[in-house]
Amino acid sequence: MSNLNFSFKGTSTSATKFEGKTRQFNLVIDEPEALGGNDSAANPVEYLLAGYAGCLNVVYNLVAQEIGIKINQLDISINGDINPEKFLGISDKERAGFQSLNVFVEIETNGTHEQEQQLIATAKDRCPVNDNLANPTPIQYLITQPISKN
Repeated sequence: MSNLNFSFKGTSTSATKFEGKTRQFNLVIDEPEALGGNDSAANPVEYLLAGYAGCLNVVYNLVAQEIGIKINQLDISINGDINPEKFLGISDKERAGFQSLNVFVEIETNGTHEQEQQLIATAKDRCPVNDNLANPTPIQYLITQPISKN
């Protein structure tokens, strides 16, 4: 199977607000008032947590189908702490990102305990967002100039 490519493109509409599009979906990102925003949308790290939970949901259901069990209920909650000092330029002693993440999975299936443990381990291993968070991912920055409108 060939690689799948996903993309997002957007424009800064203020110092804290960013509006963009992925496929046919419009996304708005803003910061809470405590971080200088207008609190008009989720912030970038909240989108990251939502993306992680959403990805786990897809993979849990895919794996459950593969091993022949039915998920009756699946609730996923994720939280983590960020020290804002590096982000705000106050200090460079801590990392800018999450110090750690806590993933809480409440699941009810018709499977055995062993099948549920297999489901959890396999979903964690196969979740693309989990992989990106748990492992370094090469990132290339390509700075371009706006096209002149003359």
